[in-house]
Amino acid sequence: MDGSAGTLVLWTLAVGLVLVGVVGTVLPALPGAILVLAGLALAAWIDGFARVGVGTLAVLAALTALTYVLDFVATAVGARRFGTGWWGVVGALLGTIAGLFFGLPGLLVGPFAGAFVAELIARRDVRQAGRAGVGAWLGLLLGTAARLGVALAMIGVFAFAYVR
Repeated sequence: MDGSAGTLVLWTLAVGLVLVGVVGTVLPALPGAILVLAGLALAAWIDGFARVGVGTLAVLAALTALTYVLDFVATAVGARRFGTGWWGVVGALLGTIAGLFFGLPGLLVGPFAGAFVAELIARRDVRQAGRAGVGAWLGLLLGTAARLGVALAMIGVFAFAYVR
C-alpha cells in the first residue's frame, strides 16, 4: 500500500470513528464521545498535528469528559425538578448504571425504575414515586440531547481548528 492509499484508509477510519461515535452518543453500548475523540485525534495525527494541535485536542478531551458528567447530572436534575428526594436521585443514578447492562431497554427503564423504587421505599407514596421516575426519564432524554450537542460541538471545534 503506497502513501496516498494508506492516507485514504486512515482518513476513512477517522471519519468512520467520528460517525459511529455520533451515533453512539444516542445509542447505548457505544462509547460515543470517546469514538468521536479517537476519530478526531486520528485525523489530527494523519495531518502531523499541523492544523489541529495539542491544545485543541485537550479541549476535545475535556468535552469528551463533559459528556459523561452530563449523563449523571441530567438524570439527577430531571428527578429533582419533579420533587424527588435524595433517595430518588440516588435511585435514578443507580438505575442508570444498572440500565447500561441491559442495552436500550435498560437505559430507558433503568432511571425511571431506580427513582421509582427508591422514592417508594423512602416515602411510601406511589404517586410521588411515579413523578420521580418520570423526572429521571426526562433527565435521561435531556442528557442524551446534551451529549449529542457536545459531540457535534467537538466536530465543530475540530473543523474550525483544521480550516483556520
